[in-house]
Amino acid sequence: MVSRRDFLKTMAATAAVSVVAGCGTGAFGKARHKRPNIIYILADDLGYGDLSCYGQTKFQTPNIDRLASEGMKFTHHYSGSTVCAPSRCSLMTGMHTGHTVIRGNREAKPEGQTPMPAGTVTIPTLLKQAGYTSGMFGKWGLGAPGSVSDPMVFFDEFYGYNCQREAHTFYPKHLWHNRQKVELDGKTYSHDLIMDAAKNFIKTNKDKPFFCYMPVTIPHAAMHAPKDLHDKYRKQFPQFENKIGRYAGPKVQNPVAAFAAMVEHMDNGVGEVLALLKELGIDDNTIVMFTSDNGPHKEGGHDPKFFDSNGPLRGHKRDLNEGGIRAPMLVRWPGKVKAGSVTDHISAFWDVLPTCTDLASVKTPAGTDGISFVPTLLKKGKQSVHPYLYWEFHEQGGKQAVRIGKWKGVRLNVRKKPNGPIQLYDLSRNLGEEKNIAESNLAIVKKMETIMKEARTTNSVFKFLPSEK
Repeated sequence: MVSRRDFLKTMAATAAVSVVAGCGTGAFGKARHKRPNIIYILADDLGYGDLSCYGQTKFQTPNIDRLASEGMKFTHHYSGSTVCAPSRCSLMTGMHTGHTVIRGNREAKPEGQTPMPAGTVTIPTLLKQAGYTSGMFGKWGLGAPGSVSDPMVFFDEFYGYNCQREAHTFYPKHLWHNRQKVELDGKTYSHDLIMDAAKNFIKTNKDKPFFCYMPVTIPHAAMHAPKDLHDKYRKQFPQFENKIGRYAGPKVQNPVAAFAAMVEHMDNGVGEVLALLKELGIDDNTIVMFTSDNGPHKEGGHDPKFFDSNGPLRGHKRDLNEGGIRAPMLVRWPGKVKAGSVTDHISAFWDVLPTCTDLASVKTPAGTDGISFVPTLLKKGKQSVHPYLYWEFHEQGGKQAVRIGKWKGVRLNVRKKPNGPIQLYDLSRNLGEEKNIAESNLAIVKKMETIMKEARTTNSVFKFLPSEK
């Protein structure tokens, strides 16, 4: 069993080895240090309204809010999907779910999920060309241990959960460090180990460009939180004391209080990362992005209605309405991204890959669905825009969604009715998607129908339409 103290000693020893191995100027010579470090923090099931800078009033997130006050806040940013694995695949590959291989949460036994194909090109694959060292700390969900898309195929260091199912509890019996299983006692809070590993990676690689991917598991069910913070919010929300949260691992009394405690704990960790960047003298050369993989869940005793977790949006996790896929997105880069700026640029997870390659001066591969939003961040050059955004979701009868400018179209029960009716909303007037105006905008609906047919390829693993049986 590994205690937190032993864990830190082990990580420090591993770091020393990686420093020696990573020395040298490489192909980019003295210019390497000029490329910005990239930290991408991905919360798990955090809703659009779960941050105080996006309207949360039941608790505060001051450290994450700093990313907004000292950087840029996106109001029209979208996750790759409405559940974990396909959303993360979209992020890593720069493709939407009509083109990604992973289009759902599919398990691999005894541990892990369906892998991406051998040779898949990802963000860390491309950044390696520019001399970046890459580390991943958190939840993977895109290939079982030892598979062709084990995280160590792409990253120089990995610490966390390989498997989404194992990540259903914050008190696991093991985590993974690189390809080694780290046995735990089932009583150690995993988020703290993951954050320790990420901060250690940043310290180790401060003198060379790095990509630090942090897909933390907060606030995914179960509603496990550190006791001191949990007790704090139990006093604030005593009306939920008789409620018991059940998901995986220990049961939770007052899971509503635990949710607020979890998010505060995550917020504190973000503050520690920002303080570390300042301490190491790399703050000005590090771009930090923060977002969520999909909308808020309704599991483990979480009460998204009480917290107004989806803000003004309709829907939750597993929906393709705005509440299921529109995500908070904050970007901070001191001296480069204007402090306190807000953008309504329409963007999505598949834009992150070309944005990272743009920042690192690496050629973006052909075939990506993404568009770099660096011009928006730096207010330089013309920002290209998407002709449309597309999603498909294979659970609950099958769903498709398209956004074209202010228009949003959603089709349900696709397996039974692949040419079924499309609900149409004008998001500029009806952000909550309450009023379906399809009948009075048939030309737009027709365009949506065409995109839903043409914006996707068939997939032998994740079959969707009746013709793909």
